[in-house]
Amino acid sequence: LRLFPELPFLLQFVLKHKEFAHLREVKMFPNALNPHKEESRALVKAMIDQVMALHEDVKWFHIGCDEVYYLGEGEESKQWLQQQDNTPEKLCLSHIKAVASCVASSYPTVTPIVWDDMLRGISEETLAESGVPQLVQPMIWDYAADLDVEGKVHLVEKYRRCGFSKVWFASAFKGATGVNQSLTLIGHHLKNHLQWLKVASNSPADVLEGIALTGWQRYDHFSVLCELLPVAIPSLAVCLQALKNGGYSEKIKENVEELLGMSNLETETFMSTSLGTFPGSNILTLVTQVSFYLKSSVDELLERNRYVTGWFSPYHRKRRIIHPIIMHHFQPDAVSLLSKWNAVVQDLQAAMEEVFHKCTVEEWMEENVHPSLQKLQEVVDDLDKA
Repeated sequence: LRLFPELPFLLQFVLKHKEFAHLREVKMFPNALNPHKEESRALVKAMIDQVMALHEDVKWFHIGCDEVYYLGEGEESKQWLQQQDNTPEKLCLSHIKAVASCVASSYPTVTPIVWDDMLRGISEETLAESGVPQLVQPMIWDYAADLDVEGKVHLVEKYRRCGFSKVWFASAFKGATGVNQSLTLIGHHLKNHLQWLKVASNSPADVLEGIALTGWQRYDHFSVLCELLPVAIPSLAVCLQALKNGGYSEKIKENVEELLGMSNLETETFMSTSLGTFPGSNILTLVTQVSFYLKSSVDELLERNRYVTGWFSPYHRKRRIIHPIIMHHFQPDAVSLLSKWNAVVQDLQAAMEEVFHKCTVEEWMEENVHPSLQKLQEVVDDLDKA
């Protein structure tokens, strides 16, 4: 098991700032770098150097290069593409070659890795002639539970014919199933890894360098948080054990349960709120409670309780009027529910603050807790005023 640095979403982080906006490929969008500017290469070189300063002993460096939307649509690129024999594919490959060469010249023992999606549609001849296969290793990514095994094997064989010495696979143990997903459906990710095992067993024996188990914190730099790492540790354990053992069985499941201190590991449904003993298991338990029950319990009281909908509607709340007898039918329930959820959220916040930066806790709470809790708090406050 190894960790290695990666650059893909760092460019969104950089290009969103005013002082670097002039380096965007398309003025409006911070997705892609203008590959024609010398300052762009200097920026990438500085980023590589900063990452390498923190990871001096790495053997691989992921330079990103996936989903480079709008590459070729900047004014300088359009002019470049008007020249004979120039194509968007060659533009992409020339930039990959420039960045990879930068890594190779400064860190000769480090091998650059690139996401492969920008390479998939490029002809074998163009790839082979570009010189890129001698500089990088492609990482073939697919996070689907039903990924096309035969298609991936053909892709491996294509890259091998083009001159790439090794390839990587990229799976996912969390993320990839919903941009604002809060709980991890282990079964989806387990199936993804079982499919990758089939790809590996049907590929040439010496071509696979490794597999990266991606764990998304968010879909891109501007999206909301998806599953938190502690929530997905059981999924990571299941996926790692499946890879280690070449499959998944009842015996392996029992081994994972023992390692995690969990009595019943669900894979085909979301986990129950039972507590494990692994680090972060308290966060998983509390996030599960919030995800399953917070919104539904508040909606049940405020939208499906006839005393609230009939006698304490927005009209009544605005005018602070309520029949005193009716109030006794639901005020105790509202106060009790608010007290219960405040206690759960307080515990969750304290647990998250031990692991995450303050801004992550704040964002998760605002997205997943505050909308329902604030609605409930406002009703209780309006009851007091009425």
